[in-house]
Amino acid sequence: MWIVRLALLRPYTFVITAILIVVLGVVTITRMAVDIFPEINIPVASVIWSYAGISPEEMEQRIVTTSERAFTTTVNDIEHIESQSLNGVSVIKVFFQPGAKIEAAVAELTSITQTILRVLPPGITPPLILRYNASSVPILQLAVSSKTLSEQEIYDGSTNFLRTQLATIQGAAVPLPYGGKPRQVMIDIDSQALFAKGLSAIDVINAINAQNLILPSGSAKFGDREYIVRLNSSPEIIDALNNLPIKQANGSLIYIRDVAQVHDGFAVQSNSPSRWTPCGFVDYS
Repeated sequence: MWIVRLALLRPYTFVITAILIVVLGVVTITRMAVDIFPEINIPVASVIWSYAGISPEEMEQRIVTTSERAFTTTVNDIEHIESQSLNGVSVIKVFFQPGAKIEAAVAELTSITQTILRVLPPGITPPLILRYNASSVPILQLAVSSKTLSEQEIYDGSTNFLRTQLATIQGAAVPLPYGGKPRQVMIDIDSQALFAKGLSAIDVINAINAQNLILPSGSAKFGDREYIVRLNSSPEIIDALNNLPIKQANGSLIYIRDVAQVHDGFAVQSNSPSRWTPCGFVDYS
């Protein structure tokens, strides 16, 4: 064969060519990126609005419609928009034209959502904006349980301590825990006692907000020393909130404990209760 005859006539050339193939193959293998999926640029971003206690119809009319109109006038390269509204949650998927710069699009979405907050229902928080990535696949699920701690304590520890340590792993994305009960300071109001005292729930809220404060009050200078002065009226323990006065009536003070009970509790649970409290998924992208 001609290739055999050529190799016999040019032995050094073929030896050098074989060595180059081996060297380049090793270098290529060591430098090749390894991933579950190849790099796929899917120009899709999701905008997730949350506003507890509002129906899907109101979410669609008061939040989603306003957001979609704002997106179409300020965000570039939009192909189409899809949305889904649930009880207290709306998910808006924004699909962009092929080749669009998704980083710039996410920045534009963030900017316009901050702007339209003033025309949305009062008290609504900025949305969560996520970029879709085909390589973000959950590969690990961690469950946390305890025989001594309550569900809200497990949730609080998973969020504030365990999650922060896992988030330092390179390439990992750890979402919030799912399951359990989010820990909150709760105020259980006795409606009959409140009515008997001639008060309303807003009176209890105003009393706690006005007396549970930490404010900077300036500084005081004595001689050559200057001291920072602060106003700290926040109780050190939760039970002390029960001793805050609401108002004075008929010569006596009405305290929080007379019409309500403040305790270490949890928010209304909206997911399925379980003995296990998953800490989340670890996504490598």
